[in-house]
Amino acid sequence: MTTQPVRPERSRPEAAPPMDVSPFKPSLVKAVFRDVTLMHVSRAAAWAAASVTRTVLTEIIDGARGAAMEEARTKLIPRDLLSAIDRNVELEVGSTWYDHSPTFRGLTGAVYDAEGVLVPSRKRSGSRKPSAVVGAHRFEAGVRKLLRSQGATAVPAMVRDLDGIASAFLTDLARDAAMVVREGGVQRFGTVTLVMPGEPAPPQPHEDSLRDPSVRRGDRRTIGRDDILAAATMQLFDGNLRQRALTEAREAARNTSAD
Repeated sequence: MTTQPVRPERSRPEAAPPMDVSPFKPSLVKAVFRDVTLMHVSRAAAWAAASVTRTVLTEIIDGARGAAMEEARTKLIPRDLLSAIDRNVELEVGSTWYDHSPTFRGLTGAVYDAEGVLVPSRKRSGSRKPSAVVGAHRFEAGVRKLLRSQGATAVPAMVRDLDGIASAFLTDLARDAAMVVREGGVQRFGTVTLVMPGEPAPPQPHEDSLRDPSVRRGDRRTIGRDDILAAATMQLFDGNLRQRALTEAREAARNTSAD
């Protein structure tokens, strides 16, 4: 009896990054970008944007968990979100959502008329192109998956806020990335570095970072990985969160095949 030759085990395609790269699928990322621009979004750019969003949401959830633990709670509530942002300014992202969430009411400033009467918030109009607020529900599955991966649970209002922040942040990221492509680089300079008293300054950016953000290479019709990284530097403070988000986004994009 002859032995059958052992068949080589099929290797996974290199084009697909690990499933835990981000709970936000590239198809969802591209749908958000289509709401903002008609430019093509490369595969590497989509994975990078999904990774940056994942990193930011993970940090927010981690901060909220810390606030909940101090009160011996396991389920996250909106108050934990406010505590996390109050303790770490790096988590103040997706701020366009704040005007639409009851959690942040009063924090963005109430508006009064000449008679001292509170002016109600503007009602959402039925625009033809969905905004970040209208499309926030698209992120619920990813947010719930991210919560589970962090061993956390949250009340519906908290999930809704995380949905909205993710949607608003990614929409802002898309707008800035499109601007970088149109203008051929980052034209708005200036950065804020967060350093706590008694702590050393954050490390210098990774050697793979954008050496000269004012100069962009590539065509003016495609949003690439470096455009996402440039947009992330505009959306995030210069601190640990930004550096981690950029590092993880590079790794996520590196695992994709060339377009």
